[in-house]
Amino acid sequence: MVEEELARQSEAAFPPVSEITAYLLGGGGKRMRPALLLLSASYAGHKDRSAIRLAAVVELLHSATLIHDDVIDSADTRRGRPSANSKWGNHRSVLTGDWLYMQSFQMALEERNFRILDILIDLTQKMVEGELIQLAKIGRIDVSEDDALRLATYKTACLFSGCARLGGVLGGLEGEEEQALADYGKYAGLAFQLVDDLLDFTASAEQLGKPVLSDLKEGKVTLPLIYAIENGHRDAREMVARVLAEKEFNSVRPETIVSLVHESGALGRARALAQDYACRAKACLNGRQDSEYSRALATLPDFILEREN
Repeated sequence: MVEEELARQSEAAFPPVSEITAYLLGGGGKRMRPALLLLSASYAGHKDRSAIRLAAVVELLHSATLIHDDVIDSADTRRGRPSANSKWGNHRSVLTGDWLYMQSFQMALEERNFRILDILIDLTQKMVEGELIQLAKIGRIDVSEDDALRLATYKTACLFSGCARLGGVLGGLEGEEEQALADYGKYAGLAFQLVDDLLDFTASAEQLGKPVLSDLKEGKVTLPLIYAIENGHRDAREMVARVLAEKEFNSVRPETIVSLVHESGALGRARALAQDYACRAKACLNGRQDSEYSRALATLPDFILEREN
């Protein structure tokens, strides 16, 4: 039903936007964020059209951020296909992203609920702030663990948290119960981002849908690299600095960086942190296993961790 709502919004869009939106929505994707909102709403005891509409809203918001991310990063591929900016150019892609943001809020307005708008505005602002934080760190090797986790919180976990909170609000949860669901989403989102960072070093280009180590080529130093440098691997800092300076794998091969990160123990350290966040997410459910929805939410962090396999 969410797919039907997304298709309806795409078909009703202004034609230049509709073409790109249909392309993006047809490119796969796990629909993790709509699923989280729907599960959270059902967990909170809410089941009606509002949850489906808001699930479509968060997926359109997510799509808007992906379009803008690809323009900022000059990315050529997304989920194994040409990115929107490589097919239609930066101008049309940016305007499509802007249109999707506005359409998302137009749909949310139909709920006539200021609390929902507050949550959506807050998470959207934080995602934009995350992009600005990332831009300030591009090409720099002095990125700390705290920097990386703050970035993961703003760019990824805020949307996960907002999806879970929105589900709780639809179900009438307030106070500590609403906050517990929001915290569940935040920790699940942090685990999701850490697994994404791990996949850059453990998956093939075909599995990733983009070139291996594309983050580093774009000037982004992620947590596994930070850990490899911290763990004192003698060549790590010098090699990473060289790639950042060249903005290309000229004097250093991607396989060399991957081997270096594997040997340093950084992957195990990042994996352990992802597992810790998954456990924290489950703890936010306070042991409630009294419905199929609470059981599904308890299983979701394990599914996130298993993406690496």
